[in-house]
Amino acid sequence: MLENIVEGKTILQLGKDVKVFSQGDSAEAIYFIQNGKVKVTVVSAMGNEAVLAILGPRGFLGEGCLVGQTLRVSTATAIQPTTIFRIERRAMLRALHAQSELTEKFTASLLARNIDLQEDLCDQLFNHSEKRLARVLLKLARFGQNNAMPVAKMPRLSHETLAEMVGTTRSRITHFMNKFRKLGLIDYNGEITVRAQLLTDVVLHD
Repeated sequence: MLENIVEGKTILQLGKDVKVFSQGDSAEAIYFIQNGKVKVTVVSAMGNEAVLAILGPRGFLGEGCLVGQTLRVSTATAIQPTTIFRIERRAMLRALHAQSELTEKFTASLLARNIDLQEDLCDQLFNHSEKRLARVLLKLARFGQNNAMPVAKMPRLSHETLAEMVGTTRSRITHFMNKFRKLGLIDYNGEITVRAQLLTDVVLHD
C-alpha cells in the first residue's frame, strides 16, 4: 500500500520496549507496522494507565495527525522487535490525494478499525470479564484471518497488561488464564498458544 510513497517515508527498526511516540509528543507523522507488534496506551491525569490496543502487521497508528491533531493523545511502544514505516503527514496527505487505490485501501482500514472499536465497546458493556478475556486472546492471536489454523501463537503479555485491556483486575485474569489452561484452551511456552477454535466453542458460545 505504501510502495509508491518515496519522499517523507522512513523505515524504523525498533527493539522491544522502544517507544514509537509518547503521549504529548508533536503529531507529525502516521505509522504503518510492517512486522512486529505495538502496544497503544493512555495515561490519565491521575496517573492511571489503560491499554487501548495491541496492533500487529498492517496496523497503523498516529492517524490523528491527518485531521488536525497536533499532539499525541496516547503512547505507542513496541512489545517485540518491530519494523515500522513512518510517513510524514504532508507526504501521506499528498499520496491520498494522488493515489485512488491507496485512498480506498486506507479508507477500508479506517472503517475496519471503527467496526473493531464498536465491537470492543459492546464487549465492554455487555459481556462478563471471562468472555472479554477470551475475545482479547482471540484477537491477539489474529483468529479469523486464516480459519485453517485452529491453533495460533501470540506474544506472552503480562497479566497486568491483559487486565488493562479487558477492564478487570490482575487476579481475575490469573484465575481465568489458569482455567483456560486447565481446559486445554491455551498453553504457555514463552509465547501463548491459543487453541482458537476450542476457545471460541467453549467460552464464546456458552
